[in-house]
Amino acid sequence: MNRLLLLCAVLLTAISAHASNSPAYEQRRTDYIDTSLAHFDTDALPIQAYRGLPLDTAGLYYILDHIRTDGDADFRIVQMVRVLFLTQATHQYDSVILASVNSVKYWINYGDSIHVYWSENHMAMWMGSDYLLQQSYGRPVDTLVRSRVLHYLQLKNQYGFYEFNSSVYLPYCLSGILNLADFATDPQIKALATSAAQKLMSDYLLRMTNDKGTFFPTAGRNYYGKYETPYGQNHNNLIWLLTGMGPMPDNASHCGAFLATSDIPVDTVSNSWRPTLDTVFQNGHSLAASFAINESQDTIARIIFRWSGGGYFMPSVVLGSGAMIADSGLWNNYTFQSFRQLSGLPLSLYPQLSQSLNVISYSSLIMDARLAEYKHNSVTLSSTQDFFKGKVGFQQWPCVANVGTTAVYTASGPVYANWEDHSEDNANYHLPYVEQHHNVALLMYRPQPVPDLIPYHNTDVALHWNVADFDQSVNDSLWFVGRQGSSYAAARMYCIGQIDSQAACHYTTDGSAYVIVVGDSTMYGSFQNFQTLVHNSRFSDSRYYDSVNHLSVYQAQITFDTISISYAWGIDSTAPNGIRDLSAPAALHVYPNPATDQVTVTLADHAATATLQVTDLMGRVVYSYDGTLQTGTALHIDTKAWPQGMYILTGDSPQGRYTQKLVKE
Repeated sequence: MNRLLLLCAVLLTAISAHASNSPAYEQRRTDYIDTSLAHFDTDALPIQAYRGLPLDTAGLYYILDHIRTDGDADFRIVQMVRVLFLTQATHQYDSVILASVNSVKYWINYGDSIHVYWSENHMAMWMGSDYLLQQSYGRPVDTLVRSRVLHYLQLKNQYGFYEFNSSVYLPYCLSGILNLADFATDPQIKALATSAAQKLMSDYLLRMTNDKGTFFPTAGRNYYGKYETPYGQNHNNLIWLLTGMGPMPDNASHCGAFLATSDIPVDTVSNSWRPTLDTVFQNGHSLAASFAINESQDTIARIIFRWSGGGYFMPSVVLGSGAMIADSGLWNNYTFQSFRQLSGLPLSLYPQLSQSLNVISYSSLIMDARLAEYKHNSVTLSSTQDFFKGKVGFQQWPCVANVGTTAVYTASGPVYANWEDHSEDNANYHLPYVEQHHNVALLMYRPQPVPDLIPYHNTDVALHWNVADFDQSVNDSLWFVGRQGSSYAAARMYCIGQIDSQAACHYTTDGSAYVIVVGDSTMYGSFQNFQTLVHNSRFSDSRYYDSVNHLSVYQAQITFDTISISYAWGIDSTAPNGIRDLSAPAALHVYPNPATDQVTVTLADHAATATLQVTDLMGRVVYSYDGTLQTGTALHIDTKAWPQGMYILTGDSPQGRYTQKLVKE
């Protein structure tokens, strides 16, 4: 039923696809196109094609040459596909462009060391381009590409985007999807692509954009440079086109050129922006659910779709991943550099190694994240809640504040005077526990020991606080307190000290805690009053040994104004490495949560099997499953008739009893 409703919704979107957008948006689009042509660079080639102008020859051949040699060839291919369709009336560039775009492979091929076909943005560009070139330009047909494209678009519409809030990857993902929305002749593909593009722009871009047009959010994958400058980047072009916020771009960006030459309706996207937000929501779905969700695809595609959400080397998927990499000769692909030591070992050992190396094998997963997001005019605070705490991070950004036009966040690992000197592949050498209540976040670091063969040993923690960005910046003991205009921020360090000119703390073996708070004059009055609240806040932390449960516990608490957050992080002191976290991962995965008409329940790997029932808060059974739920299968429960409120799902298995809360809206 959900799939049918989704299809009806996207078909309605497609019917209105050529409805005119607001005059204000159309004027911005015209101004953007004119400015891009006046200050030309290669990103404006699609704009020249859109206007019917001769393409800049040097720019065209620069792109065509790089398609044959670049690892990111798909970034160029989507541009050329757009040019092909925008010049379809004359076909004047067909021969030269097709010779180049057909010179590379568009799907997994043996021994490819430079191309990535499996992360979310690359999938949109490779598969979308392949599909459109087969549709209209005689590219040899891959009989499975339509199935992959359709499945990809259905996933994004139903579950959202795994690379959530990524100012690096979001625009390129959008480029691939906009080509499908604009040029697919299949009405189902066109409709799904249109609604996916709208969802990406509204829910994952404008949602956490502040009233200055600045976008500094928590993210599934991102780079340090995206948090250094508030404007002038690829995503800023999209924000300005959609809302007019921030300065007008001086020239075209990659995706800005795509949106400016697209006729999809965007008024609902533009109107989705709100100055305030305070919510917690579940993004994506569990790894366990991915088995059922991707079941319709062939073996290779099922693995690729799991990889797109970071499901590479966890125990439940490592055998498939290892076999796929070996069979396709991908161990030399740069994506798998951190795991290359597995290549010479028997495949049968992979699950055991995955478990023993869980400090790095688990935390690449981004398809299942609970996000807290707060926005109040010019300030934002967002975080990923309790996300693989203590384990090695990759490109994840667990907690970020935005104060006007500056970002405030902490990061673990080597400390550099220039934040952009950090590796693009690894944003945190160990991830914190984060809990956010409204505009206050508590961050706790307690790194899990890293084996010698893994290169992520530095466990220092630094604060990104650019004094020059604030109109006022003061210190109050361990607190940094700043004002930009009428927007405020405060960040509490664990220590007083610097490393390489940055506020930073050296590793402590038994845990450290940090706090980030945002606000503004409408919330707290004067900056002096905000400073007083910071000064009067109450922070405490302690360490103790729980002899009953053999736990080494680090506990921290922050009370700021009326908000209080406390967490006790227990480590099993009897484990061989002394740091195994006893808080087991959730066994019951429930989505969407909150639910409306239907909820899907799956089991995590460690649960194996379970019987299931749902009760309300009075203990009355509202649903009982007759069979036994298995790991890797999904149970769909009709909730339409349930009254609004809180429910408890209980699963009984040989391993124990598991519970999970469910909200019916």
